[in-house]
Amino acid sequence: MSGGEASVLVVEDEPQMLRFLRTTLVSQGFQVLEAMTGKDAIEAVAFRNPEVILLDLMLPDMDGLDVIRTVREWSHTPIVVISARGREDDKILALDLGADDYLTKPFGTGELFARIRVSLRHAVKAASDEQAVFVAGDLTVDMAKRQVTVGGEGIHLTKREYRLLITLIKHADRVVTHRQLLQEVWGPGYETELPYLRVYVGQLRRKLEPDPARPRLLLTEPGVGYRLKAE
Repeated sequence: MSGGEASVLVVEDEPQMLRFLRTTLVSQGFQVLEAMTGKDAIEAVAFRNPEVILLDLMLPDMDGLDVIRTVREWSHTPIVVISARGREDDKILALDLGADDYLTKPFGTGELFARIRVSLRHAVKAASDEQAVFVAGDLTVDMAKRQVTVGGEGIHLTKREYRLLITLIKHADRVVTHRQLLQEVWGPGYETELPYLRVYVGQLRRKLEPDPARPRLLLTEPGVGYRLKAE
């Protein structure tokens, strides 16, 4: 896999980890920008325009969550959190604030590159027109015609089921938190109504998965949310 000269801003204050990430990314053809503080990271996003941000949450001058919050006020650059803080609360808050993905240290380089590739694809898609047809395995969703098929057979979805599916497609291959899904599909005031979400995810799995008890498409991220697998 080659980075194709895509620029990655690495925000990391541990010199050893910074050297490892720099060497690994450069070896795959990425252009690497570096920042060791939150202030420098925000300035780098503003003035150097990276295509992806790898962000450690534990920085010397501010919490990485505050970096996400600040950057998201004006930038849609994909943010992949890389942190030793693996608590569900940290993951949920980072994703709710606008991070695109979350990797807990230690992680494999293969997984890191996969998350970067997904983030780059989403950035390209966001800059272009909405995808008219989504395909993942046997599932095909024609958004222009509002048609859903599995293995060529038409599937009837309720309006709420279809809206949930489209929301997951919009964030395909990324974790979408329970709160995000409830806000986007049900609206303000439903952020804590987790039973609603579980019921509808179960209904989608029964209609779209060959074996709903062992889903391969609509995956659970325990305690955090769901991920629609597009790869």
